[in-house]
Amino acid sequence: MINDKYYNRRYVISGIAVGIVLIYIIKLFFVQIIDQSTKEQAESNALVHQTIYPSRGLIYDRNGELLVFNQPIYDVTIVLREMGADFDTLAFCNVLGIDREAFDTRIAEISNKRKNRGFSRHTPQVFMSQLNKVDIAPLQESLYRFPGVALRKRTLRDYTYKAAAHALGSVGEVSQRDIEADDYYQSGDYAGRDGIEKTYESQLRGIKGEEILMRDSKGRIQGRYKEGEEDVPAQAGTDLHLTIDIQLQLIAEQLLSGKIGSVVAIEPATGEILTMASSPTWNPQLLVGKIRSENYSKLSQDKTKPLYNRATQAMYSPGSTFKVVQSLVCLQEGGISPATKYPCSGPQSTPIKCTHHHGSPVSLEEAIEQSCNPYFWCAFRDMLQKDGYSSDNEPFRKRYQLWRDDMQQFGFGKRFADSDLAEQSSGSIPSVAYYDHFYGKTGWKAITIRSLSIGQGEILVTPLQLANEAAIIANGGYYITPHLNRSDSMKSHKHTTSIDAKYFPLVQNGMERVMTHGTGRWYQIDSISSCGKTGTVQNPHGKDHAIFIGFAPKENPQIAVAVVVENAGFGATWAAPVASLLMEKYLTGEIKRTGLFNRIKDAVLNEDVTEW
Repeated sequence: MINDKYYNRRYVISGIAVGIVLIYIIKLFFVQIIDQSTKEQAESNALVHQTIYPSRGLIYDRNGELLVFNQPIYDVTIVLREMGADFDTLAFCNVLGIDREAFDTRIAEISNKRKNRGFSRHTPQVFMSQLNKVDIAPLQESLYRFPGVALRKRTLRDYTYKAAAHALGSVGEVSQRDIEADDYYQSGDYAGRDGIEKTYESQLRGIKGEEILMRDSKGRIQGRYKEGEEDVPAQAGTDLHLTIDIQLQLIAEQLLSGKIGSVVAIEPATGEILTMASSPTWNPQLLVGKIRSENYSKLSQDKTKPLYNRATQAMYSPGSTFKVVQSLVCLQEGGISPATKYPCSGPQSTPIKCTHHHGSPVSLEEAIEQSCNPYFWCAFRDMLQKDGYSSDNEPFRKRYQLWRDDMQQFGFGKRFADSDLAEQSSGSIPSVAYYDHFYGKTGWKAITIRSLSIGQGEILVTPLQLANEAAIIANGGYYITPHLNRSDSMKSHKHTTSIDAKYFPLVQNGMERVMTHGTGRWYQIDSISSCGKTGTVQNPHGKDHAIFIGFAPKENPQIAVAVVVENAGFGATWAAPVASLLMEKYLTGEIKRTGLFNRIKDAVLNEDVTEW
């Protein structure tokens, strides 16, 4: 037996050697079988994953006319890590038609992590965007010369008509906030920024696909990986069919030309918006592609605010158009009855004077026809004072709250929360707390807020709300939420007022008398019974606003309209004819009163309005 103290160490050394071999085997197994990162890294050097962008959904009007479609464009993308030190920058610039300074500037912009927070040298970055086929043809032929450079096909919006810009909205580049909020988006992507394009972005945008390409050791594309077996096709966005009648929209925009104002027309039975025009407006093509940024800046600096959707965002005192709703609420709450009459002394009336002389005393229908201010002041007063006053003013304040609640049932003082109209103002029906703040709980009475009786004072409404008011009266007490997407039935969104149905015929008759004997009598449509109410609204900043609401036919109404023309004067002179011509066009398919149409269309009431 060998007596060597080192003899047994051979087992230790052998064990260490075996252990090292086992560690390497386990590591290789983990790397090759368990951990795919090495494989993925190797594949990333040989494969190019390109996003396939889907075509955006098309947009049609209610009659199937194509409004918005797509045109192909291309982005030039670069992966800085792959471009290499020997990248032929001069040749690349020549192919794209730019100089070296422009190249360096753009590379600096891309690499600025403060401005481009999604920057990575390993991922594609947009170098140039929105190029057409002619622009990219030279690059396409010599793409193999520029490692790290690729072309990405996209689409841009195009328009059949130069109309309905506010309703349709526009598409623009996403912000960093959009990217962080939705992992669908990457830097350089596009999304709806306003209007229908924004509201239905998730449906219109579609689903992205992916194409996998192979490249050689020099980075040149060699073809599709596995003959495209692992490619994922893009899915086009969903098409939308709008409630808008584009032919009616075109007429509305022509009639508003040279004016500041808006038109909203609704189909009463469905709440479908037939036209929504705001003036001034712009050609939607101006906010497409490379010219978007420059044109948006010009539009936003225009002092007449063409980007502002007056149809849904502008707020006005409703003036005399409010009297028809005032009638219904006062009837419902017992301030007046159908037989109630009040005296009128014309311009000598107090505390609110009438604008003209007419018969006295007047009934409700006559008061609507003649737009008698004293009648509606008396009705409002008697409704609020029905339970009298007390030392704490509580009976009066409760009656006012009741009046306000009824008014809000007509859609006033709040946004249509269940509508697809993204840009809306709520308007204002002042609260009890509002007046308590200014006058104290016992310091205000009916006489304090008398201007509300005739639609002035602190009441503010939008043209959309006015059109909805006309639809409610046409329907006899209910409305369907106004909306633009005809593909989505909103009939379950029915809102019924608390006004007894028996009172609506009285108001409808009064509105019919406006069109036969009152301020709207010059604009009655031949063989069609229409109902309306004009309004001339005081404007502290200039000339009065002209307002009109109405619907037709009186029996089985098909269209309800609201028109506002700012700084125009009398509602009967400017707003009423616009509404009448639109009703004629929609109900008969043509406008026979061409002289009236041309007079309104050609009138320029505001010299500052620019035709964009």
